[in-house]
Amino acid sequence: MRRRELLFLLGSAATWPLVARAQPSAMPVIGLLSGGTPDAEASNVNAFRQGLGETGYVEGRNVAFEYRWAEGHYDRLSALATELVRSQVAVIVALGPTLSALAAKAASPTIPIVFFMGADPVKVGLVASLNRPGGNVTGVSVLFNVMVAKQLELLHETVPRATSIGLLVNPANSNATSDTSDAQAAARALGQNLIVAQAGAESDLEIAFATMAEQRVGALLVAADVFFRNRVARLAALATRHRLPMLCPWRECAAAGGLMSYGATQAEGYRQEGVYTGRILKGEKPDLPVVQPTRFDFVLNLKTARALGLTVPLTLQAAADEVME
Repeated sequence: MRRRELLFLLGSAATWPLVARAQPSAMPVIGLLSGGTPDAEASNVNAFRQGLGETGYVEGRNVAFEYRWAEGHYDRLSALATELVRSQVAVIVALGPTLSALAAKAASPTIPIVFFMGADPVKVGLVASLNRPGGNVTGVSVLFNVMVAKQLELLHETVPRATSIGLLVNPANSNATSDTSDAQAAARALGQNLIVAQAGAESDLEIAFATMAEQRVGALLVAADVFFRNRVARLAALATRHRLPMLCPWRECAAAGGLMSYGATQAEGYRQEGVYTGRILKGEKPDLPVVQPTRFDFVLNLKTARALGLTVPLTLQAAADEVME
């Protein structure tokens, strides 16, 4: 071997460890677990990215994402959560429903988990308390029992002659029983009868609406659920066909033709979920207080009201955050 080549190889060998030590460490990976679909969750994921960005983390630059979508099949969530644990993600973000967070917690008692849900996380056993969650789980919670009272009140003001109110729930949702109980208590306080209809598959929706029409319900409240949120256009079409004044938790439902929507601002909740995730990646323990949204959006579709022959009180129109003509 020539002397020049030998010196080159020796020099390369001497400097290689220094070059290797200078390489950047692997990016942390966030596992996103959802019971929905990529299309339906796109705006929520974008809001999450915004909050994460506020802490200095940008997907593809200094953090990576692993996505798992159950696409409405909640029985898949447990296996999907296990996949994320095996992938050794740094944090699991449960986008919803509550079963996402429950599946993640069952899969790992150590990996930090950040959720967004409509259930009481204490009641379902995710955290010890809202202020001091303990363990490896925290996040954002919209307490359904607080929100449902306002939702039924809005329906009562808009359709005062309705003595029976329908509640559409997904029996596969772990919150279905407690949500129904909370809604029944709120309905009794208004002197209304609550009629519960269940739908957990596409074919169930037609039957549920037909059943409510047969029982002459005067208005319909749709419980918060990923399966329903992914089908707001379908829900609005069925409500229009059966001439049912319908209230959903999401603005998209009113925009699709439902009478109104009232619920916590989704974007703000998912943004806060992103902020918490970033703080945990920076080294904070997941024992962060569970956040409860303070902003709720009320959207009213006057075009739908007129089509249903309803006269919406001016006070209610003035109270709306958005009125669709």
